[in-house]
Amino acid sequence: MRISWNWLQRYLDRDLDPHAAAAILTSTGLEVEHVALHEPVKGMLKGVVVGQVLTCRKHPDADRLSLCTVDIGSGDPTQIVCGAPNVAAGQKVMVATVGADLCMTDGTCILIKKTKIRGQESNGMICAEDELGLGNDHDGILVLDPAAVVGTPAAQQLGLRADHVMEIGLTPNRTDAMGHIGVARDLVAALNYRTGAGVKLVWPAVDAFARDAEEKEVSVEVLAPGACPRYAGVTLAGITVAPSPAWLQEALTSIGLKPINNVVDVTNFVQHETGQPLHAFDADTLKDGRIVVRMAAPNEPFTTLDEKERTLNEADLVIADASAPACIAGVFGGAKSGVTTTTRRVFLESACFDPSTIRRTARRHGLNTDASFRFERGVDPEITLYALKRAALLLKEVAGARVVSGITDIDARDDRANGIELRFAEVDRLTGLSIPPDRIVQALELLDCTVSGRSAGSVHVKVPAYRVDVTRPVDLVEEVLRIHGFDEVPVPDRLLTPPVRQASLTDESFRERIGAHLVASGFREIMTPSLVNGERTVKSGVIASGDLVRLRNPLSAELDVMRPTLLFGALQTIAHNINRQQRDLRMFERGRTYRVGAALAEETDRLALAVTGRHSRERWRSTDRKAGLADLKAEAEALLERMGIDGEWVPVAHATLQQAFELKVSGRTAGVIGEVTKAMLREYDVNQPVYFAEFDGAVLLEACLKGSITYHELPRFPAVRRDLSVLLDSKVGFAELRRAAFKAERKLLRSMDLFDVYEGDKLPAGKKSYAMSFILQDAEATLTDAQVEKAMQRIQHAFAKEVGAQLRG
Repeated sequence: MRISWNWLQRYLDRDLDPHAAAAILTSTGLEVEHVALHEPVKGMLKGVVVGQVLTCRKHPDADRLSLCTVDIGSGDPTQIVCGAPNVAAGQKVMVATVGADLCMTDGTCILIKKTKIRGQESNGMICAEDELGLGNDHDGILVLDPAAVVGTPAAQQLGLRADHVMEIGLTPNRTDAMGHIGVARDLVAALNYRTGAGVKLVWPAVDAFARDAEEKEVSVEVLAPGACPRYAGVTLAGITVAPSPAWLQEALTSIGLKPINNVVDVTNFVQHETGQPLHAFDADTLKDGRIVVRMAAPNEPFTTLDEKERTLNEADLVIADASAPACIAGVFGGAKSGVTTTTRRVFLESACFDPSTIRRTARRHGLNTDASFRFERGVDPEITLYALKRAALLLKEVAGARVVSGITDIDARDDRANGIELRFAEVDRLTGLSIPPDRIVQALELLDCTVSGRSAGSVHVKVPAYRVDVTRPVDLVEEVLRIHGFDEVPVPDRLLTPPVRQASLTDESFRERIGAHLVASGFREIMTPSLVNGERTVKSGVIASGDLVRLRNPLSAELDVMRPTLLFGALQTIAHNINRQQRDLRMFERGRTYRVGAALAEETDRLALAVTGRHSRERWRSTDRKAGLADLKAEAEALLERMGIDGEWVPVAHATLQQAFELKVSGRTAGVIGEVTKAMLREYDVNQPVYFAEFDGAVLLEACLKGSITYHELPRFPAVRRDLSVLLDSKVGFAELRRAAFKAERKLLRSMDLFDVYEGDKLPAGKKSYAMSFILQDAEATLTDAQVEKAMQRIQHAFAKEVGAQLRG
């Protein structure tokens, strides 16, 4: 949220330093992320002053140039060569002196130097509007009012003011600080509590609000008090819709808003001043001069201000006239009832809507506006009338409005504002401080809390209506600590941590072990959204449409289902990095996937690995080898070994992976690995191969818990290596050979690895060659050649019998 310092100071009765104020606000929980200098014109026209043209004659060597002498208030007149056709003696003009740096509207900047133009010395420049960065006019120089004082700096003459804009990282609960007054309120409370400065919060006066005439007014009826507990409005006439005055445009542009017209600008100004959204209807477009606050009819059509046709339902609250909706309440205006240049009568609305109703409507229709942002979180129901009067008075000032009705105020709220009992000891316990009871009461009263009772050990507090998030004693403790200062909580010089016994393996510690191993192996952890696009998910074939967990009120049409796999997030992340020239990626994610279960949605803890690009970092002696499926499989096996899990890879058909293998652990499917299909890569605009693995965290944890740590003496006798090359069917995998070998030779075989694979035209069709190494060892004696040969013969025989493998010469 952006806050203008010049704007904020309207509500303080003394000057403060913006950077010091930012530090105080941050210490109260309104974190000021940065303070930026805002200049209406870059450089604020430093070096540009008001001058008066004393003489103006034709340049002796150029028909289109003039030779002028100009008084700039610094002593002797200055000679300047000017090319503007409208320059003349006696004019008051803007003069850029030597050394001035002008930044024009097109973004270019020029440094004014002393120079000669066609043989005549020129000591500055008489400026046009665009050269000053004030507009786009370059037809001639900017001629000032004759009353302008020579030598006056340009910024002062033009009323330009630099500003400081604070970017506040507002937390969702702080709806009270969604306006300049709310931020000023916290600043004043903290200043007075900490320094006793006696700073006052200055509210703009609305006492002058009164009915100017009795003319036709808009009647109001509220048919949905549950969704609209308070609704107020007033009718204004005699309005002239025009551009806003400079001060109003300056305020809005300082916080990034574009001025539209004086009526709309006033509603935006009051919204960002008080935090209360307002809406202005063209009263003459309301049928029968009526406003009806009701729920929409099923499938009721409505065209919003952006000219889009939308279909409403009975969960949508609308502001309607006698026949049709004129506005989606608290969210977006209608195309036909908005203010235009022909508007003369306005019905001004100020309301308090149910947050849940507004949130559902905004999400369903994908409409996120400044108004819905505030109503979704809850606005102050007590400021409704103040904001309405404030806006009406401003419209009288800037648009010539007349108030032609009294204020209609329909308040259906139940007055159930119960107090909160706060124990002083609880404040000390939770803050770690010893705050005197009087200081606790002072902090609460500075925050507009009403103390209705007090005893030796506690205080009874009634919270103001604008603090919709303060409902419990612990919330009051936070309020006291905010004003006292979060940075006042002492940090001890030493932090003593008692030794603890290593706990048994848990889901969390298992996840931490996996993460530590993968990070040490060069992987980077990613976190991706749990919401994905349903249409794209069904199209991928990874899950049936009926098994998807769909959101009733999706954030958008693009994010309407809970993810059934971590693959989609990984591909989005890979595409994002590739688009930024980061092509060599090794990443992992620990998260949950979702699918429809028998009763409730099933959540499954998952681990995903993804590899793409080069196998290793680029070095001057390295080869440009791309990562492959075998590399990812090796990383997965290293992880399984680290966790003490023994598994087996089984070929399987998969919707989004080619050359896919399932991981079987104790007969259960623990994961899948493979190369992402080209169709999936195209879907996510990824233009290089990606290798992906996804594992079931619960199955891996269970297998890890079942394992036991074993140890044995280091072998005293040497191991023997034998290599074997076999010809076999191309469909046979290494896992089958490994299983057959260990079944045939249980005593001596220690390990077995595949170090070469060959498939080519030198082999029969449908055949491939495997070259494998075998490590044999006896723990009780040195192996003899005869023992080794017998063991290898048993392995060869098993290969021939189990998979039809033939020994190659």
